[in-house]
Parts: sequence; structure tokens; C-alpha cells
Amino acid sequence: MPGITDALDPELAAAFAAMPKAPNGTLLDLSDIPGLRATMRSMPRPASTPDPRVAIETLRIPRDGGSELEVVLYRPAAATQTLPALLWFHAGAQVLGEDARDDDAYHTELSLQLDCVLAAVVYRLAPETPAPGAAEDGHSAYAHLVAHAAELRIDPQRIGLAGASGGGAPAAATALIVRDRHDQQPCLLALLYPMLDDRLETPSSFEITAEVIFTRPDMQFAWGAVLGDRVGKGDVHPYSAPGRATDLAGLPDTFVAVAQFDLLRDEGMEFARSLNTAGVPADLHLYARAYHAWDRFAPASALTRSFEQAWHDFLRRHLHD
Repeated sequence: MPGITDALDPELAAAFAAMPKAPNGTLLDLSDIPGLRATMRSMPRPASTPDPRVAIETLRIPRDGGSELEVVLYRPAAATQTLPALLWFHAGAQVLGEDARDDDAYHTELSLQLDCVLAAVVYRLAPETPAPGAAEDGHSAYAHLVAHAAELRIDPQRIGLAGASGGGAPAAATALIVRDRHDQQPCLLALLYPMLDDRLETPSSFEITAEVIFTRPDMQFAWGAVLGDRVGKGDVHPYSAPGRATDLAGLPDTFVAVAQFDLLRDEGMEFARSLNTAGVPADLHLYARAYHAWDRFAPASALTRSFEQAWHDFLRRHLHD
């Protein structure tokens, strides 16, 4: 593989060793996005039994042009009271992730752990929809939850935004759009190992040892799909690449988690630094000996348990206090 694994946390290294690899030695080869999607669709999925502790509902929000935005709600079934909500933007380099129901178990567990409505937004993917299409979907989903909070039994003052990896871009961009349009502010923003900046100019984006889950060319392919010929140009708007934002004042309290061996490490750290400079409270957590999305690939590891405790504590404080 391009990177090295002897410096990884042993539990994470064992999980990585057990997973099938792409021809380039990493887990994801984004040089052929249609082919990768087809491969992922063809992979056998374990049979899953719906968890009776959570009720699942699908919202369909009309878009201009006649299409619909899908948002899947996961609500603790025993809850009769109004609950906070977490609008969740899935991972997938902004080019993967066509069906929120493929991740039912993860969404269900978050809903139960946080005692909230987990709202998984099925934002449009690139290259079919270039940026800022995904961010506009995020704003539409957020605005719908606020406007229909009473009928959805959601507290409009307690709606947070969270995104992982590629989902970090539309999550952060949604926060920027909400601020700029003077909407009801979300109660939090959480970014897990986020993909934020198409320029790929940080030191970590050049580190060979960080090429564990994907390579630098993979990130270039992904951003090429998202931005087309705008990649690296001077006029890219922060709604399309939030790492371009020069004014982060007015965003909600933010949690950022990054991994040592991740090409995206430094752009996440820089975003957190810029938030604090702008007067926005931002908790930054750097996990040594970890790789990108370690919590999903090694969910039973001690490092994942440590991360989840910190992340979930942040979410609970801001969703419920």
C-alpha cells in the first residue's frame, strides 16, 4: 500500500489488514467513480432486522425542477415528547452514498445514544450534481426541519449539523448558508475527519504515510467530480469548498475530530483554528495512530470508544442543555 501501517494503533492496523483492498493498496480507489459505485452496489449486504426501539420515517421535500430531496428520520420509538434533532451528512467523498437506509444500524444507534431524532439527508452527489448542490440540499433539509418542527415533534432551537469525511463539506457549507441567510441558527456543528478544501495545499495532504484509506490522487479525483474545472481556482465559493471561507464568525459551537494518518488532517485542524480565531468555540480532537474514518472501520477498538465518548458528550451537551 502507499502508506505504512507499522505506526498505526494495533487494533486499527488489524482491522485494516482484514479489509479487502483496492488495486492501489488502499480501501478506496476513486479513479473510476461509476465503477466503484457499481462494485459497492454488488457487494452482499448482511440481512438486518429493524430495531423496534426506533421508528423510521422518510420525508420527501420538493426541489425546484420537480425532483425531491429525501431525508430519513430515526426517532426513539418510546419518545412521546419533543426531541432535539441532528441533521446528518454521510461520508463518501461527496461522490458515494446513494441510500441512507444502507446505514440504518449506525443511524439507529446514534438516535438511541443521543436521545434525538437523527435526520439523514440524502444530498445530491457529484459529478451528476456539482457543488454547491449538496450544500443547498443541506439547507433545504435544515429549513424544512425548522419550519415543520411542531408536526415532526422536533425542538427548532435544538437542531444540530454533523458530517463525516465528504459529508463535512455540505455540513459546514450548510452552516455558512444558514448564517448568511439569517435563518434560525443550529445549536452545533460537528465535523469528523472532514473534506473541506479542494486546494490540497496542507502538509498532511502530501504525506505518503497518510495514504491509508485513500491516496492524494483519489482526493484530486473526488474534488474534480465536485468542482469540475473550478478545482484550485481562485473563485471557488465557500459553499462549494468550506475550507475556502475567510469569515467563520457567527457559526455555532463546533466539534472537529481528525486522525494522524489522514491526508485531510491539517485542513480539519486549520478549520478549527480559524473558528477559534473568529471567536467561535471549537473543540479540536487529534487522534494519534489513527487513520481516516477509523471509527467506522474499527468500531470495537479502544480508540473508537475514546472518540465516541468525547463526541457524544459534546453532542448531548449541545442538543439537550
